[in-house]
Order: sequence, then structure tokens, then C-alpha cells
Amino acid sequence: MKSMRGGFGEMLVELGKKNPDIVVLTADLADSTRVKEFAEAFPNRFFQVGVAEQALVTVAAGMAGAGKIPFITSYAVFSPGRTFEQIKVTAALSDLPVKIVGSHAGFGASMYGATHQSLEDIALMRVIPNMVVVSPCDYEEAKKATFAVAENGKPSYLRLARQDSPIITDENSKFEIGKAVILRESKDPQVAIIGCGPVLAEALAAADQLKDIGIEVMVINNHTIKPIDDIAITNAARICGAIVTVEEHQVMGGLGSTVAEVVTQGHIVPMEFVGVKDVFGESAKNYQELWKKFGLTKENITEAVKKVITRKNS
Repeated sequence: MKSMRGGFGEMLVELGKKNPDIVVLTADLADSTRVKEFAEAFPNRFFQVGVAEQALVTVAAGMAGAGKIPFITSYAVFSPGRTFEQIKVTAALSDLPVKIVGSHAGFGASMYGATHQSLEDIALMRVIPNMVVVSPCDYEEAKKATFAVAENGKPSYLRLARQDSPIITDENSKFEIGKAVILRESKDPQVAIIGCGPVLAEALAAADQLKDIGIEVMVINNHTIKPIDDIAITNAARICGAIVTVEEHQVMGGLGSTVAEVVTQGHIVPMEFVGVKDVFGESAKNYQELWKKFGLTKENITEAVKKVITRKNS
């Protein structure tokens, strides 16, 4: 169990050692977003803008225009939540390589309630032209994703959870922006479970439960929402004949909607969506309580698989 934001912070320091053009800016959240270590290692390349998220983006865009590779960090509910216009106009419109890092995404800030739970950030970022959107599933993948967005030369959104979560990949796992990864294969899968973020650990647990009752599934880590891997999704639809999407985000506009867009233009199959269903979050002791409340557990995924199989066979 390790945090994605921890993996991000560690890789950022490593990147800073190799590339003097990497700079980091934050909106009064250096410790929470794990850029404090970068600030200590490279004080002349770290900029604290204070509680001024719009300025965070516009200053970074200016730096990017001057040849730097800026990483900007805040809670996802503030950036991109509060900074959409600045991201669109000052970074994406000019195709500048500003790296927007949204920490505490999903239900990670459980105790702070709906105002601090970002369940719409993927939807916001995926509609902006030129923007790359990545949602890693664990600590190891967060490190790889940080390296990848630093190198891609594009405005990019990196979505990170607050909490420690199971490590389901390893140092040798493949990671390439825009290329989904099969986490679980079977000889004759009946359903493809396609997910992103830490809730993928629940998808793998659901796959184990389903196998015990004779249902084989394929589990796909779709870490890049944009550009989406339409080839992998279409192939999964053809092989399995049914899809369940899983995300810690609003289904509307999120991964589920993105996958549905691909399916309707390729191999059409029945789908079910595990995610937040057009409601706000609420306060809780921890994110697990909210996953249970809003239907993001392995039990919910198992039921969604059974439901889509019934539809497939009807």
C-alpha cells in the first residue's frame, strides 16, 4: 500500500536531477501534493504562488512559453476545478507543455465532504483540445506516468488519489500514454472490465470472485482517457461481447462515457457502468465508506458483470 502522490513526488525529484528545464509550482500545497522534496532539492526551480490557482496556471503557461516544463500542483477540486478557463486559454490553446497535477481526486478527501471531492475533473479535461488525460492506478504507475507526461511535449492532466492504495503493477510493467494494458486475461472471457485509477484493485478482486462462480473476465487498465486506446477497447468488445467500466468519477463525461463513444463507433456490445451516478459526494471517515455508499466496491462490480451477461445473452 503506497500513495500515487508519493510516487509522483519521488519521480519529480529524479526528473529534476536529469532535466534543468523542469520547474514546479504549487498553490500553498507543497506537502500535501508531495512536491516539498523537489522544493528542497531545487529551491531555485520551485515557485509558491499561494492560494491563487488561476495565477498558478497562467504563470506556468508563461514559463512553458519560455521553454520550461512546468508541473503545477493543487487539489483536483481546485485545479482543474477552479482553473478551467486558464488551462483552456493560456495553456491548451497554445499547446504549451503545462503539466496539471490534480491531487486528492475522487473520494480521497473523504472527511472534507463534497466541496473537496473531485468527481468531474476527467470530464473537464478531456473536452479541451490538445489536452492529454492520464489516471494511473497505483504508486508504480504514477511514477511512470509522471515521467511520460514530462517527456510528451503536450499540455497534460495527471490525476492522483490522496490515499494509500494497493500496488497492482510493478517496476517492469509497461506504460505508454494512449496504450491500455491487460491486467487479467483468460481463455474465454465473457466480459471486459475496463477501469482506471485505484478502484482497479476492486476490479481485480471482483475478477477473482467471478472466477470462483465460473465467470471469466478480462481486466483492462485504461490509464489514459485521452488519447483513448480505441483499438484495445474495440478488440475487447469483439473478444468478450460485453463491457463493464469502473471509475472513481462521474460516469457522465468520464471513462465510461469515453469507452461508450468508442464502442458505438466500432463493435457495439452491451455495457454497464460502475461509477458515480450524477450525485455529489458527502463527508465520511474514509474513502472506503464512500466507495461502498456510491457503489464502487468489488461486490458492485461483480453485480454489474452478472447484469451485463444477462443482457448479452437475452
